[in-house]
Parts: sequence; C-alpha cells; structure tokens
Amino acid sequence: MSHDVAGHEADGAEERIRSVVKDCVHCGFCLPACPTYSLWGEEMDSPRGRIYLVGQLLDGAPLTQAAGEHFDRCLGCMACMTACPSGVQYDQIIAAAREWTEAADAEPSDEFSDGLGPSGVAPGGALPEVRRPLRDRLTRAAIFALFPYPARLRLATAPLRALQRTGADRLIARTGLVERVSPAAGQALRLAPPAARPMPPGRFPERVAARGERRAVVGMLTGCVQSVFFPRVNAATARVLAAEGCDVIIPRSQGCCGALSLHSGRAAEAVGFARRTIETFEAAGVDAIVVNSAGCGSAMKEYELLFADSPEWAGRAAALSAKVRDLAEFLDSLGPVAERHPVEVRAAYHDACHLGHAQGITAAPRALLRGIPGLELVELRDAGMCCGSAGVYNLLQPEAARELGSRKADSVVDSGASLLISANPGCTLQISSELSGRGVRLRTAHTAEVLDASINGVRLG
Repeated sequence: MSHDVAGHEADGAEERIRSVVKDCVHCGFCLPACPTYSLWGEEMDSPRGRIYLVGQLLDGAPLTQAAGEHFDRCLGCMACMTACPSGVQYDQIIAAAREWTEAADAEPSDEFSDGLGPSGVAPGGALPEVRRPLRDRLTRAAIFALFPYPARLRLATAPLRALQRTGADRLIARTGLVERVSPAAGQALRLAPPAARPMPPGRFPERVAARGERRAVVGMLTGCVQSVFFPRVNAATARVLAAEGCDVIIPRSQGCCGALSLHSGRAAEAVGFARRTIETFEAAGVDAIVVNSAGCGSAMKEYELLFADSPEWAGRAAALSAKVRDLAEFLDSLGPVAERHPVEVRAAYHDACHLGHAQGITAAPRALLRGIPGLELVELRDAGMCCGSAGVYNLLQPEAARELGSRKADSVVDSGASLLISANPGCTLQISSELSGRGVRLRTAHTAEVLDASINGVRLG
C-alpha cells in the first residue's frame, strides 16, 4: 500500500472516530449502566470518561500509561450503548483506543510498529513509550498464542485434566503459588471447567441432515474455547437445528473467527482470522451462518466494519456479516416445528453482553425457553450487568472480574433457580466458578442444550 493511499485511509478512519466522539453529549446516562464505574465511581473508568480521553488523544495529547490502563479496564460489554439516548457508537471508540494501546505496546518489529492499526487511526502523531509491564505483555502473548487455536488449547489443557482427575488441581489452587507467579494463570486454574464427559469418538460430521422437510441450509461455527471446553454445546446445536428442518454444514477448515483478537485491540490479527472464516463459509454455500457463542457472533457481524477500508474484502465481509445469526435469533425467526417435551426446572437466563447489548438480542432466547413445557423462567435482578468474563478480561483484570462475578452469583442464588442458562462459554465459566467457590451446586447449560433436552429427550446436565 502506498503512503498516499495509507494516509488517505488514515484520514478517513480518524474522521469517523472524531465524528462518533462528537456524538457524545456527556449526559451521564451511561454511568449507572457501566460495570467499572459501578465498581470504582471513577469518571475515567466510565464510557463518558473514556470518550473524553479519546477526544484528547485525537487532538494531540500523549497516550499515557494512565490512559492505557483506563482503556484496559473497560470490559467492552456495550451496556452503555443500550443506555445511551444519543446512540453513541462506543464500540468503535473503544476499539480504536485499544488498537492504539496495543500499538504502543508492540515491539518495533511488530505489525503495529508505525503506531497504526489496520483501521489506519493513530492518536496525535507518533506514539510515546507506554508499554505495559513485562509480565502483562507476556501474559497477553501467551493468551493470544493459545486461545484462538483449538489444537494448541487442547494440548495445553491435557496436564490440567490429569490434575483434575486426581484432585491435585484443588490442592495447588489452595496454595496460591500459581497466582503469586502469574495472576492470569491462577485465574485460569480457578475458571477451568471440570472435565466433561467424553464425546463419542470421531470428529463432527461435515453435514448433519435435516429431519423431515428441509427448511434451510445453515453453516455452524464451532468456535475455539467452545469446541475445546464445551463440545457438547456444539453437538446440541447441530441436533436442534436438524430437528427444526435444517441441513447443518460444519466446515472442517474453519478456525478462530477473530473475536478475542478483535475485542482486545489486535485488529490486524483479527483480520487474518476473519479472512479465513469468510473464505470457509463462502465455499460452504449456506443460507445463514449460525453461531452459538455471543462474542463470536458479535465479531462476525462486525466484519463489514473491520474491512471497511479494504476494496478487495469489504463486499465479501459485508455479505458474510449479513448471513450471521445467533442461534436463538435464527430459531426464533424460523419458528418451531419440532415437538417440545417437558423439562421440569426453575431456570434463570443470563444475558451475555455481546448478545444482549452488542447484538440487541434479548427477547428471542426467552421466547424459546418459555416455549418449553415445564420450564419456569425467572429473571435475574441485574440481567443487563456484565458478569466480568468479557472474553479474556477475567484473565487480564482478575480482581475486577471477580467482584463482578461475585455480584452476578449473588443474583443467581437469590433467584432461587436450580439451572443457569447462558449463551456464551466465557459467562458460563465465570459464573460457575464463582458459585463453585461458595460451595453452591447449581447446574449450568447453554440455550442449545436446554432446547436439545426438550426436543430430543437428551438428559440435561
């Protein structure tokens, strides 16, 4: 890319961010909706405060260590967008801010070394040296070298599974040694789900045929963390879709969709994952792409924005984004044909932030669950407040995440539910960990698993 073209794209991207920043009228409606503001009451840890910081950076202020920390503390839950009466696109603002922070953190040889992320936006000229502490940089490097790659993640968790089988993981956790060496590793040990019942041998088939009359041909994203820690959610998703008359295409060439990278300011990395995902599902030739992880669905619906300045990829990205549907969103619009059998349980539904706030999907999952005979659905008092998971936030900001997780666990216990339902693997891990730490035994399930139990008579939990 020539410097002239790059400069033109940078000017256009910067003007977009400036325009979005100016939409904020500083009314303060976002403050009570913001989890980090509710924790600390600090203006710079509110959406309004962070928008003010971004405006300063665009006007030439230096990117200080303090400013970078305020951006890092944002969960990216987008509750502020739901609360905002002016429709401020905070997601674009925090995405730019995180790119800048990652750019400043990069080595000179890294892809961000010129201070520009792929969006082409840079604050106030050259970035100063505001690199995170070495331990933080190493933690981030380890996370993004591992989590987006299911094969690596399976290999890395094999020793953990061995420890879990003997109970040694609990003994190690009690010593606090791992946490002293690495808070992120200690948090990961605490959050790790118990070893699930093994899946039947063999990989997922590439095609699951519709039962009865075919109503649609859909692709299914298997995900990274989902495929390693919750493979049964994917199996349940495929069975439910087939029961509702869908041919389900599960491409084996698919990989990470880029959600973890995109939502952490590593947009150049996300671009690579997104290109592969676009190519994979273009070749699949499907009517819709069904996603059962809220963060992944949100990211894939943002592909159009990610490639906005790429003439080669913009159209293809927009076409794919237009096909992406969350599982509950898709099933609700398709309408039920499969018979529902009773599931006698009192259940609470937790709104994953990237489903409820980022995608605006709150009614569809509740409608599907209320359509199950015998299931009593109760509401959590803080249904719209983040549980503290937020992608890899609970690994990078463990103290804040724990406090938010504790608040969410309080509301789950107070609801009297015996089953907690969520649509995101990170939320399930986060809340389960908090409940387990209190000695509370409460089943958790994905929406797909509850529907599967009702439609196919599969045992729940």
